[in-house]
Amino acid sequence: MKLNYRVIIFAIAIVFGVFFSAPSLLQSESGKKITLGLDLQGGLYMLLGVKTEEATKSRIKSIAASIKHFAQRNDILIDGLNFDDRTIRFEVLDSDEVKSFDTFLSEIEGVKVSNNATVITLTLSDKEIQKTKKQAIEQAIETIRNRLDQFGLSEPVVARQGQDKILVQLAGIKTPQEEQRARELISRAAKLELMAVDEERQARVYNMTQADAAAYGDVILEDEKTPQLKYLVHEIPILDGGMLTNANVGFDQNNRPVINFKLNAEGAEIFGDFTGKNVGKRLAVVLDGKVYSAPNINERIGGGSGQISGNYTVLEAKDLAIALRSGALLAPIYLMEKRSVGPSLGADSIKASMVALIGGFALVVLFMLVYYRMAGVIANIALVANLFILLAVMSLFGATLTLPGMAGIVLTVGMAVDANVIINERIRELIYEGKSIHKAIDEGYSNAMRAILDANITTLIASVVLYVYGTGAIKGFAITMSIGILASMLTAILGTHGIYEMLEDKIAKSKNNKFWFGIKG
Repeated sequence: MKLNYRVIIFAIAIVFGVFFSAPSLLQSESGKKITLGLDLQGGLYMLLGVKTEEATKSRIKSIAASIKHFAQRNDILIDGLNFDDRTIRFEVLDSDEVKSFDTFLSEIEGVKVSNNATVITLTLSDKEIQKTKKQAIEQAIETIRNRLDQFGLSEPVVARQGQDKILVQLAGIKTPQEEQRARELISRAAKLELMAVDEERQARVYNMTQADAAAYGDVILEDEKTPQLKYLVHEIPILDGGMLTNANVGFDQNNRPVINFKLNAEGAEIFGDFTGKNVGKRLAVVLDGKVYSAPNINERIGGGSGQISGNYTVLEAKDLAIALRSGALLAPIYLMEKRSVGPSLGADSIKASMVALIGGFALVVLFMLVYYRMAGVIANIALVANLFILLAVMSLFGATLTLPGMAGIVLTVGMAVDANVIINERIRELIYEGKSIHKAIDEGYSNAMRAILDANITTLIASVVLYVYGTGAIKGFAITMSIGILASMLTAILGTHGIYEMLEDKIAKSKNNKFWFGIKG
C-alpha cells in the first residue's frame, strides 16, 4: 500500500464533510446548520396583489412636490397647483418666469408639457404610466425581501407571479403572533411624509369635509394616538420617505421608543429651507396617512435629522424602523391567498423523503457490492463521502433544504455512482483485453473521463440555468444538484482513483479479478 496525493485530498474531503455536516445531522446547538424549507418545517404561504394604479398617483404627487419646491427655492410665484391621477396644472403669475420653468420641467422624464400662456399642464405619458406600474411591482418585491431579511428569517422566498402578483413563502413561522407580525411588516406601506399644517384654516378642520379641504389643496388627517384629533395639512408634502437614508430605534426623555431618521443631502436642503421660512408654524410628521406628531418650528433645522414618536412598543418600533430603512412601497399590496403549512405536514414530508433517500441509497450500495465486489465497496465509500460533502457545503452556506432539494439529493446518489459504473466498466474491458492492472486502471480512468465530464458539465449547466431562472423550490433542487455534481467529481474520480493507486500492488499480486472487479480472469 502506498499513499498518494489523491488519497490525501480524498481523506481531507471526508474529514471536512463529516465535521461540517455533523451539526445538521445531529441537530446540535453549535455550528452552522442546514435550514429546512417551508415544505419541510412548516410556515406561511401568501399570494399578494399590488395596486399599481396607486403608484401612478404617488408619481404625480412627487412631481407636484418638486414643482412646489422649485418655485419656492427660486422665489417664483405660482397659483392653483393641483393634480389628478395623471395630470398636474398650475399658473405662473409672472410670465417672465415661464421660461425658467420650461427648463426645469424638460428634465422630468415621462411627462408631456403644454403651455397656455402662463398656465402649464403636465401629463404622464402612457409609456411612463406602464413603466411606473412595472417599477412598483419590482420595487415591492425588493422591498419585501429586504424587510424579511432584516426580520431575521432565513432565505424567505419572494418572487413575482404573473403580471402583478407576488409569491411569499416564509419557513419557520409557527405561531399566530409570528404570522401577524410578518404580515404587518410585509403589508406596511411605510410611507413617510413631512407635511405643512394649514394654520390659516386649521381652526375650521372639524367643520370641514375632505371635499372642502381639497378645494384649498389640503387633506384632513387623523392623529395616530388620538383619532378624534384632526389636522388640516397641505396635500403636497414638503418631502417624502424617498429621501430617507437611515432609521433606527431610540428613546426619548421619558424612555419611550422613538424612530430617529436621517435624510439625504437633497432632503436635508429642502427640510432646512422649509423650516427656515416657516418658523412659528407646525410641521406634521405623517406615516401611512396618520399624523404621528406636529411640532412647532422654533428655528431653522439643518443636518437633515428628524424623529417619529408614537404609541408603540420596542418591538413595533423596531419593525417600523426596518420598514422605513427598506423603503416605502410605491403601491399598496393586499392579500389574495394565504395558506399555513403545519409542522406535522413537514415532518411527514421529511419521513417520506428519508425513506426514498435511504431506500435508493441502500439499493445502489447493494447493487455495487454484488456486481463489482471490492470495486463496488470503493465506489460506495465515494458515494458516502459525496453525501457528507454535499451536506457540509449546504450547512456552511446556511442553505435551505426543500422537498425538491431532497429529490435532488436522491438524484445525486444515482449520478454520483454512475461515474464509477463507467470507470469500472472501462477497467473491466481493459482487463478482458489482457492489460495489466496498472494499465487497466490508468487507461480506464483516462477513457472514462471524457464521458463523465461531458455528462456532468451539461447537467451542471442545466442546474445553473434552473437556479438563475427558477424560483423557490426549483432553486432548492438546482442547488443540491449543483453541489452534488461538483462533489461527485471529487469523490468518484479523484478519490476512487487514489484508492486504486494505493491498492494497485495488492490487486496485481492477488490476481483475483473476481474479488476485486467481479469478473473472471
